[in-house]
Amino acid sequence: MDKVRWGVLSTAKIAREKVIPATQRSELGSVVAIASRDFARAKPVASQLGIERAFGSYDKLLADPDVDAVYIPLPNHMHVPWSLRAIAAGKHVLCEKPIGLSVIEAEELANGAAAQPQLKVMEAFMYRFHPQWLAARRLVRDGRIGELRTIHTQFSYFNDDPLNIRNRPGMGGGALMDIGCYPISLSRFLFGGEPLRAISHIELDPTTQVDRLTSAVLEFAAGTATFTCGTQIAPYQRVNILGTAGRIEIEIPFNAPPDRPCRIWLQTGAEFGSAEEIDFEVCNQYSLQADAFARAILEDTPVPTPLTDAIANMRVIERVVGSSGSGTWA
Repeated sequence: MDKVRWGVLSTAKIAREKVIPATQRSELGSVVAIASRDFARAKPVASQLGIERAFGSYDKLLADPDVDAVYIPLPNHMHVPWSLRAIAAGKHVLCEKPIGLSVIEAEELANGAAAQPQLKVMEAFMYRFHPQWLAARRLVRDGRIGELRTIHTQFSYFNDDPLNIRNRPGMGGGALMDIGCYPISLSRFLFGGEPLRAISHIELDPTTQVDRLTSAVLEFAAGTATFTCGTQIAPYQRVNILGTAGRIEIEIPFNAPPDRPCRIWLQTGAEFGSAEEIDFEVCNQYSLQADAFARAILEDTPVPTPLTDAIANMRVIERVVGSSGSGTWA
């Protein structure tokens, strides 16, 4: 096998518009099947995207012997159940973030994956594969900004539709689960460890009861990470990474465009001044993610981001929620 044959569980927007086209352009993968709970939905999407087979149920796709791996962009509450069913069907699994609704769920998935060690299972945090993030982490590790002391992240968009899955608490909706998981993940990625404690403030939508504005402070051994995520404020995203001798600013940290270059800024020295702009050639972080996962399958090597990382990220999410409920550090 020189390429991984992918099946996709769901015709979700992120799959149709981002992940499937990117995987089709990847070096080590091809998309051979897509499934929906409604065949009338799957068929036109398959035709539009040039996918060979369409199924009217997820189980039928999992039974297809020509599918090696599945990508799961289902609503959050379906991540673990369908990942486990895919593993039971002998498929490798790339599942969208967050990996589940709780640490208990994430650990259940890890246990299921451990029982089938020949299969690769990974949470799909695509930003970690973009060269701008690999460069930022390298700059931090090389001491270009001195000692890392604090990270500030903003991530927001506006969506108050009560019928949208992101605004339905039973489906794992809310700002923290949808986009707050990113600043938590990147903070752990850059600090190279886990936060010691967290404190937060969470504002709920009075109608949907999902969090629409969440701000938190994470305390690490070497410093802090603060973030605000919101689903009913102006769309914006930015990350600032500050050390004792400089800072790094990432212009488009999460939704890096696949059709134009990205850039970050590196400012060093004690005085305010101009920052060095570092540009990155056009690339697609979803293609890079697909190839990294496929390479782990083809070469039988560990996945870049193990499920232990997904569990750890879920644990911090729970602490952030717990802190808001108690009004104290968790």
